[in-house]
Amino acid sequence: MKLENTTNRSKAATSRRYDDACGTALGLELLGDRWAMFIVRELMLGPRRFSGLRRDLPGLSANVLTQRLAELEARDIVEKTMLPPPANVHVYGLTPWGYEAEIIIRELGRWAVRSPLHDPTLPISPVSIMLSLRTLIVPERTKGLDCIVGFRFDALAFRGHLRDGQIAVTREEPADAAATFIGTAPGLGAYVHGEVPLAQLGPAGLLRAEGDPALIALFPSLFALPEKLSPQE
Repeated sequence: MKLENTTNRSKAATSRRYDDACGTALGLELLGDRWAMFIVRELMLGPRRFSGLRRDLPGLSANVLTQRLAELEARDIVEKTMLPPPANVHVYGLTPWGYEAEIIIRELGRWAVRSPLHDPTLPISPVSIMLSLRTLIVPERTKGLDCIVGFRFDALAFRGHLRDGQIAVTREEPADAAATFIGTAPGLGAYVHGEVPLAQLGPAGLLRAEGDPALIALFPSLFALPEKLSPQE
């Protein structure tokens, strides 16, 4: 009876579609709804307001966002909290278990960009480009580095700590940054992954940089996209 009750609660909470005991099937039931994984991605670097999620997921309607947030909250992936005064507004953040989904998002992205269908010129959000830096850093290229790099995209600011072959990114003002990139997420993507020079991005209003010129010039070389699939593969 206990097993039956547990199974019934699971079905009610996740709108079961696969009836398969495999964990992958359950994972798709939890995160496989349209836009669900994107919402989780946008919360990976800290809680967000509803308006911020709408801004960075422009293809997502307010009604669908409301529905997906409610579903993710019911599944213990997202939690809704109130910011203290003077803000007094609701924000949505990931539960501790929700944060564990980062490896799924990162490795799915690393796997997918090998496809010839990947189009790096499409729009990308600030959180997404930050996660791509964490995913695509090449540890051996960062040897000897221990420095802070800042990123500012309108209302969002991030602090990246380059150390021990990784870049630890937090959503905070990068007051101690040796170099700071200011502009848009697509602009940073073009500079880091597309080899587009700042001299071209700056006049277009996409990206500019302040601080240590050597670090600014070195930064793109610290990351690499996975090799594309060959026709034989």
